[in-house]
Amino acid sequence: MHGKNKRKQPRVIVFTAPTCGFCRTVKRYLRQRSIRFKEVDVSRDAAAARDIVRRTGQQEVPVIYIETSPNSIEAFRLPFEAEKCK
Repeated sequence: MHGKNKRKQPRVIVFTAPTCGFCRTVKRYLRQRSIRFKEVDVSRDAAAARDIVRRTGQQEVPVIYIETSPNSIEAFRLPFEAEKCK
């Protein structure tokens, strides 16, 4: 019973680019709060870059996807609600 009461952290994906200062800030923020995330570098992944535009209409990074359920993903730009990651 000890482990069953723990809420599972939603899957968090951070879309970044190497020259993006805000991307570094978001990653540092998440790490400081022990929020696990997957990083996707859109400069190396054209399909991911197209997906961001399709889902959010944005062509800028960082974009943070938070999978709140298997069929629901919320996309955030700065500032975002870190509480949703926990």
